[in-house]
Amino acid sequence: MILVKKYPNRRLYDTDASRYLTHDELAAKIRRGSDVRVVDAKTNEDLTQATLTQMILEGPSAHLLPVPLLTQLVRMGDDALAEFFGRYVGLALELYVHAKQGAQSASSWNPLAQVPLSMGQTLARMWLGGGQDTSAQAPIATPPPPAPAAATPSELAALRKELDALKKKVGRKRR
Repeated sequence: MILVKKYPNRRLYDTDASRYLTHDELAAKIRRGSDVRVVDAKTNEDLTQATLTQMILEGPSAHLLPVPLLTQLVRMGDDALAEFFGRYVGLALELYVHAKQGAQSASSWNPLAQVPLSMGQTLARMWLGGGQDTSAQAPIATPPPPAPAAATPSELAALRKELDALKKKVGRKRR
């Protein structure tokens, strides 16, 4: 756990490294897996949540939140906003991480996973568009995938067991 002290001039001091940090440097430490705790340098008040929120909202991804959404969030008020972020955004992020991990683990079994995006689009147009390369046309609209159903621990264990068995079987055939 890295202890960071925040001074009134908004400067962040890494007590482990004995040096000042920028928000970008702190974000890089977090991305590498470090846990941080940010405290007020005078009062020792925990400022971790406020600092991380500030980093997200002022960072490069800040433009991802459209003005109408931000306006609506302000209008919702503190209780509704807390419920929204606590429940829905947390769940959406969890689903995203699980889906991304699932896609990454499945990519080793998918022969088209390493195909460059432009070539994959061309192949999709060939298969779905009657063999014509329509690269000058708008991309093919595909419906979003259905939201994954939450699996129980026993279902996950059964799937892992089945996947391990398939990996062993494929491994034997390659030899």
